[in-house]
Amino acid sequence: MSSSVSARSLRKRFGDTRALDDVSFEIETGELFGFIGPDGGGKTTLFRILVTLLLPDGGAATVLGRDVVRDLWALRQRIGYMPGRFSLYPDLSVEENLRFFASVFGTTPEREREHIAAIYDQIAPFKDRRAAALSGGMKQKLALCCALVHRPEILFLDEPTTGIDAVSRRELWNLLGQLRQQGMTVVVSTPYMDEATRCDRVALVQAGRIIALDTPDAIAASLDRPLLAVRAPARQEALNALRAFPHVHSVFPFGDVHHFTDERRDVRPDTLLDELRQYLASAGVADADVTLAAPTVEDVFIERMGAPPAPPAA
Repeated sequence: MSSSVSARSLRKRFGDTRALDDVSFEIETGELFGFIGPDGGGKTTLFRILVTLLLPDGGAATVLGRDVVRDLWALRQRIGYMPGRFSLYPDLSVEENLRFFASVFGTTPEREREHIAAIYDQIAPFKDRRAAALSGGMKQKLALCCALVHRPEILFLDEPTTGIDAVSRRELWNLLGQLRQQGMTVVVSTPYMDEATRCDRVALVQAGRIIALDTPDAIAASLDRPLLAVRAPARQEALNALRAFPHVHSVFPFGDVHHFTDERRDVRPDTLLDELRQYLASAGVADADVTLAAPTVEDVFIERMGAPPAPPAA
């Protein structure tokens, strides 16, 4: 399969801050690809380079076979971009915003009606409402419509689900899935680890570097030590006790449980389960339930970042 995006050793600095540090990857045509990582990790800088809005300090990147520096004017006609911050005109109505962005590319909403129908039909009842008065989810759907109205060949969305409710998040991901099924290459960034499973492949980004790149299942399966889930009524006491365990490698809250890994790689999982149960009981943590857990992308991200030393128990 051909690549829609290719990056080789991209670098970018802002003063003393290294925003991108030797970043390389390939995104296949027709793929829904996600860049996942915390704020400040370099995702927005990377996207702005790929959509020709920012020059890299070093390295090279191509989108749709075109160099993002030399061929920027040819590329801009073929790229759809939805930035992280709402960037439409707040004082214009839904219809006026869409018509304006269509006109920039020499088309009209009527001409592209079939192409954007799945998204536009959801915001059409509000077509006369000012963009500033829309809910967060509706603002994102309007921004997506404006990014698609000129029929781009590839779509970049920088944190499209940040700040919107859970229902709107799900609806937006469903729309992106439909675009992927139609053959469009979709590139998304998000700080939400749970959204990794929506993507064909993901790159985990931290401090300007890609620390893992694979399918979500393959990344989750790459955790190289048993993962234990500890549930106890006294959650803080359990966390303090786990942090004081002599062989703790990492421990952190994960929903209503604590995820724990041991520094010893040669201990059998069943032995580790019994040892940790006995330890918690001796530490006064009553009714603790310790089970093996399936690793997630978030567990691997924390492991690849380098788990901090366990702090002393309070």
